[in-house]
Parts: sequence; structure tokens; C-alpha cells
Amino acid sequence: MKLLDTIRSRRSIMPSQYNDMPLNDEQINLILEAANWAPTHRKTEPWRFKVLKGKSKNNLGEFLAEKYKEDSIKFSKFKYDRIKEKTKKSSVVILICMQRDPLESIPEWEEIASVSMSVQNMWLMCTKLNIGSYWSSPKIINSIHEFTNLNKGEKCLGIFYMGNYDQEINTRTPGPIEDKVIWLD
Repeated sequence: MKLLDTIRSRRSIMPSQYNDMPLNDEQINLILEAANWAPTHRKTEPWRFKVLKGKSKNNLGEFLAEKYKEDSIKFSKFKYDRIKEKTKKSSVVILICMQRDPLESIPEWEEIASVSMSVQNMWLMCTKLNIGSYWSSPKIINSIHEFTNLNKGEKCLGIFYMGNYDQEINTRTPGPIEDKVIWLD
């Protein structure tokens, strides 16, 4: 039941909870290796990741904040600063991307599902390594092609923030599974 314990322990741990201790490349590679073992129909392996550290990570925060400012109908300085702070507080930020099968041999939703499962694998590995992580998909993610090159057929689905943390994490109790399952004979 160790796997179920890890699954039950997985949490969204926000960048505001991260400490200053950096992640090392060995940890990051282990997390990415876990992602690479996600299920994939017809072996399209659509997950693509752009790993940002240091200056590129902070540049992303600046880009997202400025894009928010540019596109916002009701600008909030608090939100603007918070967007930049997320990347600054994170040790590593990973852009979660999907490379669409050029033959479109399977429905797009299946490739999105594969990418989502790869991120779940990353999240579970982060949990096992006691690394905080959080997937965010803000509206401004649709402009990420202005920040970094995307291949033809590639789209960014979100941002995966990661960092070490010290705080005790709250437990979660989901609703009963019986409310979500119908057994058919």
C-alpha cells in the first residue's frame, strides 16, 4: 500500500510555501524520468517540458506579470506582484507542453490526457521526494509562445512550480468513492 500512501499524500504546495533551498539536477531528472513513464496511446509520448531555473525562471515571471498587466481589464498590483513572486519563490519552474501527433492518429484529448498523467507522475515523485509542487494554468499561458519557441503542433498546457518546503502540510479527505462509482453487473 505504499503507492496508495504516496497518492494520498500528494498536495498542491504553493510557491509561497517554498524555502530557499534549491533543488538539484538529480532530483529534477528523477521527476522528469517519472513523467516519461506515463501511459500513451499509439506511443505518441506527447509530453514536452521546458525546465526553467535562474534567470530564465525569473524572466518567465516578468513576462507573465507584464502579459497580465497588458491584457487585464481590471488590473491589480497585488496580483501582478504575486505572479512574479511565484517564479521567484520556486526553485524550478517547468512549462508543461503537449506535442500534437502530426498525423493526428488519435484524438487530441487523449494526448492531453497523456500529458496530464505524466504531470501526475511528476507530482507523485515530488511527493515521494518531499518536494512541493503546484500545477497552474492561467489564461495568460496561451501567450507563452511569445516567451519561448514552441514547435508546430506544440501547445503549453500549464506551469509546474517546484520547491523545497518546511511547513507541515494539511491532510485532505476526499468525498466517499461510493458517491462517484456505479457498479454494473
